[in-house]
Amino acid sequence: MWVRLRFHGSRWAWVAGLAILAYFAFPSSATDVGPLLQPGAVAQTDVVAPFNFVVNKSDDELRHEAEELASSARPIYEFRPRAFDSTATALRVFFDGLATVASQGPQAIIRAAREHGVTVVLSEAAYLGRSGKRAALERALTQLFDRTLALGVVGAGVIQAEPAPEVLIRRRASETSVPREQVLTYVQYLQRAKQTHPDRGSAVGHAVYLKLAGHFFRPTLALNRLETERRRDELRKSVDPSKYAIRAGDRLVGTHEVVTSEAYERLLALHQELLRRGAATSRSPFGVLGTVLRDSLILSVFWVLMLFYRRETYREHRQVVVVGLLFGVVIAGAAAVARFQPQHPELIPLPFAAIMLTALFNGRVSMIAAMILSFLIGSQPVFHDSPALFLCVVGGVTAALSVRSLRRRSQLYVAVFVVALGYLVAACALGMVGGWTVAQIGSRALWGIVNGFVSASLTLLVLPPVESLTRITTDLTLLELSDPSRPLLRRLSLEAPGTYAHSIAMANLVEAACNRVGANGLLGRVGCYYHDVGKLENPQYFVENQTRAGNPHDRLQAQQSAEIIKAHVIDGLRLATEAGLPDAVKAFIPEHHGTSEISYFLDRARKQGDGSATRAEYTYPGPRPSSVETAITMLADSVEAALRVLEDLTPTKIEEAIDHIVRTKINAGQLDQAPMTLRQLEEVKAEFVRVLSGMYHNRIDYPEASGGITAGWEATHAARPSTGL
Repeated sequence: MWVRLRFHGSRWAWVAGLAILAYFAFPSSATDVGPLLQPGAVAQTDVVAPFNFVVNKSDDELRHEAEELASSARPIYEFRPRAFDSTATALRVFFDGLATVASQGPQAIIRAAREHGVTVVLSEAAYLGRSGKRAALERALTQLFDRTLALGVVGAGVIQAEPAPEVLIRRRASETSVPREQVLTYVQYLQRAKQTHPDRGSAVGHAVYLKLAGHFFRPTLALNRLETERRRDELRKSVDPSKYAIRAGDRLVGTHEVVTSEAYERLLALHQELLRRGAATSRSPFGVLGTVLRDSLILSVFWVLMLFYRRETYREHRQVVVVGLLFGVVIAGAAAVARFQPQHPELIPLPFAAIMLTALFNGRVSMIAAMILSFLIGSQPVFHDSPALFLCVVGGVTAALSVRSLRRRSQLYVAVFVVALGYLVAACALGMVGGWTVAQIGSRALWGIVNGFVSASLTLLVLPPVESLTRITTDLTLLELSDPSRPLLRRLSLEAPGTYAHSIAMANLVEAACNRVGANGLLGRVGCYYHDVGKLENPQYFVENQTRAGNPHDRLQAQQSAEIIKAHVIDGLRLATEAGLPDAVKAFIPEHHGTSEISYFLDRARKQGDGSATRAEYTYPGPRPSSVETAITMLADSVEAALRVLEDLTPTKIEEAIDHIVRTKINAGQLDQAPMTLRQLEEVKAEFVRVLSGMYHNRIDYPEASGGITAGWEATHAARPSTGL
């Protein structure tokens, strides 16, 4: 348990370390970008706005302006026709009731009036008992209602408390704006009642009239508080919180200047804007934890992908270290750009990491890493108002795709061109959207070209030591190892020419088969060049290097011969180590034989009567092939050697021989550890047949008279060239 925890912990520690690096490297604190200086303080440096932002009004300013604007909203008074109708009806019912009991005397009128809520004294009842007086009162009150209540009258004290100078009178669907002074009040209603008095000379009649006018009064205009408050709330919310705008690059306060209240207002607005964007205002524990956790989650995506889909890289701690270092270089470079040139995110060295990862692993790994780093950089608050995310994605992805296989230095020029083209197209797209000038678009494209050139140059300088650290063999290293002038290959061509020719023939065969099944054909070729270098120690003991002078194995015991044959694997590994060959190439030396039997000498030992001979003594040390390239090399080695002893080779005979050899290796379990499918094996056999059929095609006989050689030709004498002497 502890071993597994340490194994995974040493790899995932890079995630936490890179997240912490990002936190401290990027200007994540508000005080890093814009120090919040108090009024009266002296600024030590210029404080410049890093992006566009607005200075907002204070809470008191907003509240005062909102209330001032809300008070301008005209209150809505709705006319209530039901109130008018009920008043007229009540008046009519009242007088009808009085008319019914008028003949019964004043007491009956008092009782009838009390039933309608009106209290009258005896003299007033006697006055109402007179039909003429009563009819005049009813006409006067009806006329009063038509002239006042029908137009709209508010209740007592309502309109006086209204601060608005105008009000809206709503009648059904229409609204009419009316000055507050023109709205009829209860006092004005009573004044008009006096004007329509039917019997001014009678004190009793005057009292009865005013009493009935007051009793039957119903306000027909009522304030719609809900609607009025809704409109006032809308006006309050419509207050613009912005006071004025600050543009990116504007100086908020200059060096050695005293901070005024206005400058403090601008600094405070910048501070609050940074808060809104997610920047921490201090190194508080929660601020640090939240930022580190955010960046860790982004970086964890790549580590999870390595854990599940790139296990060979995850297992090799050296490779994880290099991935972490490349991520760290990009983060540090992006942080430097954020502090000194935040307006030019195209300078972020993401293409360098993308090219390196493509050269070390493949384009898929590089492209995923580029996108994850782009999101990490784009999530930093300092880049919120810049196209950093977009430019990083474009630059990183184009760099990853520009060097799918790095086999020539000239391909780096292609990478520079592709990266530059990507930045140019990105700058044009952003320029068209943002209305940039041609000069601005050209400037960003130029910096992108510089970034691509520097990234490619750094790759050439950094790749060799990184290869050595990670023990990853790139195509450039393989091409260097394929140079025939290298000491080991030169020795092989001079001291063991037959083995060298055999290696060259195998290299052509293996490369073609590897390319067909999607393996690394270049690795297969170079591995074949070195797979038999161990024969340099005793080249004459291998049949391809022997002359007609005889076979030295004829003078040795079978077990001695087998030891010499097996020794070429051990000797080959020693020579490869001394020559500094990478592990990927050294693997071809033992794996191309695997744990196969040295059957020739085993049979010879048994024929010589050696009863103690065991298979273990006549078996190669192994291991068995563990890659597609070494597995194909094992098959090619057996096929190429077998076809040399066959006569009258035809495509059919070649195909049958290949089928037999492949089937034998499968049955012997030599391919059990190779990551190959049956379909790939069929494709390998088909490619072997195609290549070998071309190599062993029939030739026609040319006449000896023309300098040719026929199938039955024999040398009778050696022709000596004429010297002309």
